[in-house]
Amino acid sequence: MKSNITGGETTLLFTTKVLSKYDVKYYKCNDTGYIQTEKPYWLAEAYSSAITKLDVGLVYRNRTLSDYTEGLLLRHFDTISNGKFLDYAGGYGLFTRMMRDKGFDFYNTDKFCQNIFAEFQDLKELNGNEKFEMVTAFEVFEHLENPLKEIEEILSYSDNVFFSTEIIPAEVKTPEDWWYFIPETGQHVSLYSIDALKFIAKKFDRYFYTDGAKVHLFTKIELAKNPFEKENPKKDPYLIGKLRRKVKRYDKRNTVDVCYKPSLINRDMDDARKRISKGK
Repeated sequence: MKSNITGGETTLLFTTKVLSKYDVKYYKCNDTGYIQTEKPYWLAEAYSSAITKLDVGLVYRNRTLSDYTEGLLLRHFDTISNGKFLDYAGGYGLFTRMMRDKGFDFYNTDKFCQNIFAEFQDLKELNGNEKFEMVTAFEVFEHLENPLKEIEEILSYSDNVFFSTEIIPAEVKTPEDWWYFIPETGQHVSLYSIDALKFIAKKFDRYFYTDGAKVHLFTKIELAKNPFEKENPKKDPYLIGKLRRKVKRYDKRNTVDVCYKPSLINRDMDDARKRISKGK
C-alpha cells in the first residue's frame, strides 16, 4: 500500500477490530512514520453520529483551546486579530461561539455535524470564496482519508492553519500501545509523526511550528520564535500529562487549602469504551 502522504512504500503495522467488527489493517509510511488504515470503507457507518460517545473531552478541549487560540492571535498574530476566522470541522459550533464571546469574528463549518451554538455564524452565511486570516482545525487531521487533498482545501481558506492532532509516540507496534487509535469509533484513519507534518508543510510552502506533541501551526508568516515553546521548562507541556484543575477546600477553621484534583475525562472515556464494547 502506498503512503497517503509521500506516495512511497509502507509497512503493515498491525490488524485490529474497527467498530468492534471489521478487521482493518494499519500501515506505516517508511519515509515519515505516518500511519494510515487501509481504504476506510466503514466511514459512512462511523459518522452515523458525527460526535462519538467517546469524545468526553469535547467541552474541556474547546474551553482550553479557545484560551490558547486567543493567546496565539494576540501575541503572535496581532496584526490580523481584527479579521475573520474559520473553525473548520467545528462540530456543534461551540468553539466558534466561545471565540466570538472573546471578541474574535469566527465562523463555523462542518460537513457532518449540525451547527447548534453558532447557527448564524456559519460559513454558508457568507458570500462565498471568503479568505480568512486564520483557520483552526482541532482534532480534524486524524479524520482525513485523503490528507493532502483535504489539507489543501483547508489551506484554500487561509495562509495560516492552527490545528491539533496527537503525535505518534516513538514506540508503537500494537493498538494497545497508543490510546489515540480509538478503533472503537472508526474515525481516526490518519495518524501523524513530526516528520509527516514537516513533509506536508514543505509541500504547501508553509512554515511549521509545533509543541512536539499536540498543537501545530502551518503559516506563510515566519515568526520570530516558536509560539509553542515553553517559557518555563519545568511546567508540563501544553495538554500533556494529567489534566488537572485547582480546587479550594476548607477545613473546620475556614482556612483555604488549594490542591489539584484529577480530571474525570480519562475515567469517563474508559467507561464509554466498556459500554460500547458491550453494545450499550
